[in-house]
Amino acid sequence: MREVYRNETYRKFSYRMILEGIRGSQAHGTYVPTHPDSVDDEDLMGVVVMPMDHYCGLKQFECQEIKEGRYDVVIYDVRKYISLLLKQNPNVVSLLWLREMDYTKRTDLGRLLIKNKSIFDSKKAYKSFTGYAYSQLKRMTHFQAYEGYMGAKRKALVDKYGYDTKNAAHLIRLLKMGIEYLTTGEMNVFRHDNAMLIEIKYGGWPLTRVQSEADRLFKLSEQAFVESKLPNEPDYAKANALCEQIILTFHKLGPTP
Repeated sequence: MREVYRNETYRKFSYRMILEGIRGSQAHGTYVPTHPDSVDDEDLMGVVVMPMDHYCGLKQFECQEIKEGRYDVVIYDVRKYISLLLKQNPNVVSLLWLREMDYTKRTDLGRLLIKNKSIFDSKKAYKSFTGYAYSQLKRMTHFQAYEGYMGAKRKALVDKYGYDTKNAAHLIRLLKMGIEYLTTGEMNVFRHDNAMLIEIKYGGWPLTRVQSEADRLFKLSEQAFVESKLPNEPDYAKANALCEQIILTFHKLGPTP
């Protein structure tokens, strides 16, 4: 992805990276760095395979956040990543549904993960997406401590509009993504409704409108869950076999995929 790394830790992980792509507002098409009220970072997510002593010995690694250049990078060990896929974690699942241009690294093993993403499909998406949305709903009006330059800008938006407009945009996006996924089995990470989400993020909707739309979407989410053709549970056996294959192949202990 980059020939020169500013962060020594990231450089060590980069050689183990099988999949990496943008996440957050850039992936959703809601990143507007030129907006005077912009409060977005540039984010990446990566999946790595650790040394075999992390799988056969006492060493452990699950996840680490790193600042690499202008990016905030979250890195998951493949075993932890797959465990979160099985729970249909919205942030983690999204990495398998990016546009071609939004991947910054894909090895053969990373492509194997993407190719087999249907293994993880399940109605668990209802609980995970609505759960994350509900947390955004709570945070939207229960203000957090905002620190640093971006935090100060975000607090200014909260003071201006009376609620956290960025949380509001996340709330509506999560509910709409979850409904689409439960209904069609396809996850639209890059949002066709990004203009609306940008409008919400920068205070274009009063709080009452956001709350009304959220109520409507929570009800539609429940309906989508009931009518969804997704399986009730993911395929745990295939997920386990895929995890084994990726780890063994990476360490040249198994067949090439």
